[in-house]
Amino acid sequence: MSFVAAAAVVSTVAACGGGNNDDGGGGGGGGENEASDIGITEDTIKLGAHYPLTGVAAPGYSEIPTGVQAYFDYVNENGGVNGRQIEYIYRDDAYNPTNTTQVVNQLVLEDEVFAIVGGLGTPTHSAVLDFLNSEGVPDLFVSSGSLLWGEDPEANPYTFGWQTDYESEGKIIGEYIANEFPDAKVGLFLQDDDFGEDGEAGIRQYIDDQIVAAVRYTPGNTNVAPQISELQAAGADFVVGFNVPSYTALSQLTALQLGYQPENWFYSNVGSDPTLVGQLLARFSEGRVSDASLLDGAFTTDYLPTVDEPDNPWVQLFQEIWDASGQEGELTNYRIYGMSMAYTTIQALQAAGQNPTRDGLIEAIETAGGDWEGPVLAPFRYSEDSHMGTSGMSISRLVGTSSEEVQGIRVTDIGDAEIEEYDGEPASPPENGIPDEESVVD
Repeated sequence: MSFVAAAAVVSTVAACGGGNNDDGGGGGGGGENEASDIGITEDTIKLGAHYPLTGVAAPGYSEIPTGVQAYFDYVNENGGVNGRQIEYIYRDDAYNPTNTTQVVNQLVLEDEVFAIVGGLGTPTHSAVLDFLNSEGVPDLFVSSGSLLWGEDPEANPYTFGWQTDYESEGKIIGEYIANEFPDAKVGLFLQDDDFGEDGEAGIRQYIDDQIVAAVRYTPGNTNVAPQISELQAAGADFVVGFNVPSYTALSQLTALQLGYQPENWFYSNVGSDPTLVGQLLARFSEGRVSDASLLDGAFTTDYLPTVDEPDNPWVQLFQEIWDASGQEGELTNYRIYGMSMAYTTIQALQAAGQNPTRDGLIEAIETAGGDWEGPVLAPFRYSEDSHMGTSGMSISRLVGTSSEEVQGIRVTDIGDAEIEEYDGEPASPPENGIPDEESVVD
């Protein structure tokens, strides 16, 4: 039986008297639902988000909220959370911090959302970090790996990261290069913000003496010839990029034009989706490059299952949910990201209890979140002392639009925490595709 069909059976049994409809999507407990806080009514939970639906960052990233919406709709169709339907409002900020401030103000002050979930981008979300924390609005699972979201819960008590942070990713990449390519002359291609800085800080812990050049680009400036030329002049034969997908394409095309052929490229997870990068290569080259073949052999990192793993049970679940959602387009890695983050959000709402409050939601994540399992490949680090998200990654080599794993999951933390091999078993989806309600904070 498929996941979607199984969930339909669960919903039908509940409707026929087999139990409360509460059981369909989580949140147990007796009593009645109450309008327990801003954004919570007896029947609904209102959540908000900001994403670049238009502009330079829209390719790929604009697909994330469609995945979130598909998963929330699925949960709603199967009982919601404690019988409440999730109302999900996401607004376009075009990856412009000024716009982010405006749309988040609207979501909080006019739409009166219970929480912001998955707001995307380091420069954009940084613009609203203080506002959300000063207003006491849960700021969950930011779509960025900056340390800002989880390193200092005392400073930002309402904010939580979700994906592997860029410093930890840099450490895992640096260790791999030190072990497998100890003689490589490494050049760093970095976005000129916390993304690039955190990644560089991590990688330098392991291969500082191998780095021959570190260059930075400013988002929006599409001429990266000076940066790539500097890497070439420095003799870098192994280039590591902490950059967004459009700059993966630009770096490859510029290297091609300059006749620069490093032996190896390594792109961090953010910039490595081969399908999207292939589309960008074709667009930027006006068709002279038609696919992602320039990326063949490049390394990248993973902390989620990907669309090139059709036998993975999470991919199968998300494929069924996406197909049933009726939305346009295919299941992509960005939509898998959105569905996976939505899955964690359901776990958080369940853990907050029948009549959740904003402060109760924060306490629930700190108390129960470190034990949650789901699509992510490594454990979360949530506690009172850390709001950091996923703790580890695997490493793969790109082949066409798929990849081959070359190193299993390694886990670490920020700072001088050691890197260790992760020996945990991958979690399987629950039978109905909705998190089991295991940890409710009383």
